Amino acid sequence: MKKKYLPSLLIMYLNYFIHGIGCSILGQAAIKAALGAAWGVDPMSITAISAALGLGRLVALPFAGPLSDKLGRRISTAIGSASYAVYLIGLALAFNAGVNGGYTIAYVCAVIGGIANSFLDTGIYPAVAEIVYKAPSVATMGIKFFISIAQMILPFVLGVTVSTTAAGLVSYNMLFYICGIAYVALLALILFTPMPEAEEKQTGKKEGLVASIRHTNFSLESIAMILIGFTCTGTFQLWLNCAQNFAVSNAGWAEPGIMQTWYSAGTLAALVVTSLLTRKIKDVRFILFYPLICLVMLILVLLFSSEMMMIIGAFVIGWAGAGGLLQIVTSVCNMIFPKIKGTVTALVMIASSLCNYTILTAASSMTPSGVMIMNIVITAIGVALGLYVNMNYSKMIAKA
Repeated sequence: MKKKYLPSLLIMYLNYFIHGIGCSILGQAAIKAALGAAWGVDPMSITAISAALGLGRLVALPFAGPLSDKLGRRISTAIGSASYAVYLIGLALAFNAGVNGGYTIAYVCAVIGGIANSFLDTGIYPAVAEIVYKAPSVATMGIKFFISIAQMILPFVLGVTVSTTAAGLVSYNMLFYICGIAYVALLALILFTPMPEAEEKQTGKKEGLVASIRHTNFSLESIAMILIGFTCTGTFQLWLNCAQNFAVSNAGWAEPGIMQTWYSAGTLAALVVTSLLTRKIKDVRFILFYPLICLVMLILVLLFSSEMMMIIGAFVIGWAGAGGLLQIVTSVCNMIFPKIKGTVTALVMIASSLCNYTILTAASSMTPSGVMIMNIVITAIGVALGLYVNMNYSKMIAKA
């Protein structure tokens, strides 16, 4: 790695540090309550705004990657930063609009936020891998590390940025504005820092996603892998966005914001421990055992609701559900299907985004207990799929 790229690397990681806050704020019970009061809706309805982030990813994923390859990582990252600024500042403007269209404004801004996420992913993931070319996996794990650090400190940031409006409403607009302005600053910086060029230029006409899907004969195993991208996303997204509401209604915990810190602590621990375990244990085994751990934990939380159980659950789901499981699924896909890596990876991410949109939209009209039961069902399906993939792993490797 050349030293001239160090500032660029830090700027790109800071994008994901702010993203760690941006993708989690709508899952905080305190913010849901504040926005619900401003817009005159039930706090659980705010979950539909979180779902719109997934819709935005679905809109952008088919063309964000090709645009990054054609126009460069800088342009893709800049689009992502600018769009994320619109999303976060838009949330503050939506709060101010109140019942006069505030909910609709926030929904549109969240779609833009999802688009921003797609452009950041397709710009920054390959860029950091190109900069730290001797250890690309470590470089991409750094992204998850910065996200987790931001999510860990989020509950404490909420306490610093909360205020009360003249109308007596609780407001977190200061946090929205600070994060939005930070993205504007990162946008300006990324335009003037050195960025790596891909070492090899693509020659010839590259087959697009739709054409690649049309020319690929999918096996039951490949379909199972794609579906695991859906189920593992459902496990941690439903927890991240709805578990605090469950803690309030079922465990009688008035202020469960600290759950976010324990969730992030679990994720950080998993990043370290899982990376060590994968040296001795096949990646595919985690696709079965981590969802199984999540399933047991979710059942325990449902049956024995208490503050301590919610804290334990937050740490365990952060570890086994969000600590790199989706990345492991993608990695296994690449090992099993080396000839269609791009296609299968894209489909796993599309399945993940589709889950984020559909499942969170459904959760927005459900009770917290109903959401927990839905999470158990989805995670159980993930366990069954993981078992099927593990049983057929040797055969799949032989075919690969």
